Amino acid sequence: MAPSGPGYATPLDAMNKGPKEELLYVICVQPNAENKKGDILSTVDVNPKSSTYQQIIHRLPMGKSNDEIHHSGWNSCSSCYGCKGMVRDKLILPCLGSDRIIIVETGKNPRAPSIHKTVEAAELHALNCATPHTIHCLASGEIMINSLGDTQGNGKCDFILFDGKTFKPKGTWTNGRLAKFGYDFWYQPHFDVMISTEWGAPRVFKTGFLPSHVIDPNAYGTSLNFYCWSKRELIQTIDLGPDGCAPLEVRFLHNPKECQGYVGCAVMSNVYRFYKKEDGTFTADKVIDVKGYKVAGGGWPMEYMQGFVSDIILSLDDKYLYLNNWIQGDVRQYDITDRAHPKLISQVFLGGKLVSDSPIKVVEEEFTPPNPVTIKGKRLKGGPQMMQLSLDGKRLYVSNSLFSVWDRQFYPDAVEDGGWIAKIDIDHKNGGMKLDENFVIDFGKTPDGAILAHEMRYPGGDCTSDIWLPK
Repeated sequence: MAPSGPGYATPLDAMNKGPKEELLYVICVQPNAENKKGDILSTVDVNPKSSTYQQIIHRLPMGKSNDEIHHSGWNSCSSCYGCKGMVRDKLILPCLGSDRIIIVETGKNPRAPSIHKTVEAAELHALNCATPHTIHCLASGEIMINSLGDTQGNGKCDFILFDGKTFKPKGTWTNGRLAKFGYDFWYQPHFDVMISTEWGAPRVFKTGFLPSHVIDPNAYGTSLNFYCWSKRELIQTIDLGPDGCAPLEVRFLHNPKECQGYVGCAVMSNVYRFYKKEDGTFTADKVIDVKGYKVAGGGWPMEYMQGFVSDIILSLDDKYLYLNNWIQGDVRQYDITDRAHPKLISQVFLGGKLVSDSPIKVVEEEFTPPNPVTIKGKRLKGGPQMMQLSLDGKRLYVSNSLFSVWDRQFYPDAVEDGGWIAKIDIDHKNGGMKLDENFVIDFGKTPDGAILAHEMRYPGGDCTSDIWLPK
């Protein structure tokens, strides 16, 4: 008899026994403030055998403007594997702009989700929490969502617990002092630890990117924050310094018995490995450093153009790390079997600011600009941003929107043209990536106008939302 509860017993079970994805739930942001239709949760058919393959088959409007849905997560995942009565059937959508949290019912009709409930901003504001971002379910059946700021837009990293059935806030999680900034988090109870990363103060990043903010300690964060999981206390902070400005996506290794992982730092385009030392404290080493280029022309506001690593993802067997360079325009695959020394295996360009017809040019060194990418008549404007890997590690889906304010600043033509999702085929056994030149999802001509495609989820869970506990 199969165990009750959602997900898979182990990451390798998910990889080897999980089904091939047939649907993508895609967060789509409405970039036009004058358009009152608001954000959309799009359901995309990615089953090659389907008559509606590569089509948006359902659109779920959120019903309010200025939500700016960013990340998402499930009401339960593989951390609840074997828990009787637990079902993965609600997708949770925190809104960076409106401070709402929207709960979407996916279990009754996966191809046409519906809104189950909305937690209004006032319930978060009562806890002096705002700008909700990352959501993880807990093995207890509760849900935890972090907040990036207070109600005034100042940086404030806090975590809110929600009842997993009623979705009512139960209060904040942290005991004692709070971290200065927040962004992403990942917990690992086996080692009694949780790690949280830092973007910046919402009142700053919501206005756009300014180079002067990078060196302002009250604007952007540079630290990794470690918590004692059982005591709910912040126990250690590692300041990565200027090279680690804006550490965003954080991923523990999927194997719950390895106390280490990686974090991508956006502004200077670095990846750090964090791990637990013999004395019980954590440390972090820079293991990937994406080269920046000196550039001129096109109104670029800085002397150098960095890659801007805004997403990283790990395969379920912890063999490969994938990262994006949103500004330079490429996706990279690294072999991480030697955890301390990632090895670059493959690279695919999907646009960016340095394509051959860009007015921005690399100076003082040899550089061959990549050609623009067009798939089925859709030019991939903008750069690769959010990624989602298939459970078997053979297909990598990539979207192009980062944050609507920053999208309009860096890629106004991409905002005008609408978002896209491309697919990269992966040689998981030997390493290697190849763009599927017959796959593209175009969000430029929808009934809601040109909308921006951001994060992607599968109905059965994926390698960025599921957390495993050792048996």
